[in-house]
Amino acid sequence: MDKLQAMKTFVRVVEAGSFSAVAHESDATQSAVSKQVAALERALGAKLLARTTRSLALTEEGARYFEEAQRLVAEIAEAEGALRRGEQQLTGWLRVAASVGFGRLKLMPLVRSFLAANPDVKIDLRLHDGFIDLVEQGIDVAVRLGELRDSSLLARRIGTTKRVLVAHRSYLRAQSKGTKGTKAPAAPQDLLQHNCIVYTEVAMRSAWTFTAGPGAPEPMGTQRTVQVEGNLQTNSSEVMRASILSGMGIGYSPEWLFDKEIASGELQRLLPDWETVTVPIHLVSPQERRHSAKVKAFADHVGKAMAPG
Repeated sequence: MDKLQAMKTFVRVVEAGSFSAVAHESDATQSAVSKQVAALERALGAKLLARTTRSLALTEEGARYFEEAQRLVAEIAEAEGALRRGEQQLTGWLRVAASVGFGRLKLMPLVRSFLAANPDVKIDLRLHDGFIDLVEQGIDVAVRLGELRDSSLLARRIGTTKRVLVAHRSYLRAQSKGTKGTKAPAAPQDLLQHNCIVYTEVAMRSAWTFTAGPGAPEPMGTQRTVQVEGNLQTNSSEVMRASILSGMGIGYSPEWLFDKEIASGELQRLLPDWETVTVPIHLVSPQERRHSAKVKAFADHVGKAMAPG
């Protein structure tokens, strides 16, 4: 059995709604089309279609398989077409995933400019702060911040970002005027006297690490990790951002999440003489998307926009 051909036949049967329609368009007999689908079901060990004398219906397993098979067949057709034409056409849906904060603040402007340059492409943008399985969710390309855990993915490093220690001026003012008269932290261990907002979707969570720079009171390169505490932790980058901007506490966050507020002075960057953790930024895709013209074009667009300088 030619499994790819059988998959294509199954997809067309579902799309057309009958074996006879596919038999007519492919100049084959209805029996031959039916046998291809039956052979595919045997190879998969699952019933894909529930057949009656008048209609066809997808089984639960068939519905799941159809969604993935339709996408794979489309990707293969796109790659084959590009090779035949000697060019890459950008059409159809592109499923993109990112964290909520990065997607809203950094990716959306690039999505807008990419769609403007490629009017035949449609983007399904899915924002989620937790880890998602790209294959299971049918994602074509995703932005991942931090070290990659899944080596089976196709990865392209598009930049880095530093975590920064920040607090709103209203929080620092309230602390200095409080009953304890707490000053802004001058060294990592001073964070133990402050309310720290913890983001739970990273490995470090409440273990914040700093390295002494040229202006630090300790020898350059000295590393300090502080187990901070606070009255709020969250798995949402948007909640973390809002809580820090409202003066609820100190955050240890990617610089891009607050670059405008830091530049304007609304947020104060703390411990400037201590180096913070550098976080890589990657675009990742499942292996089966390696021939996708849309994925390559989108990766090039985002990579160029985020390149330093």
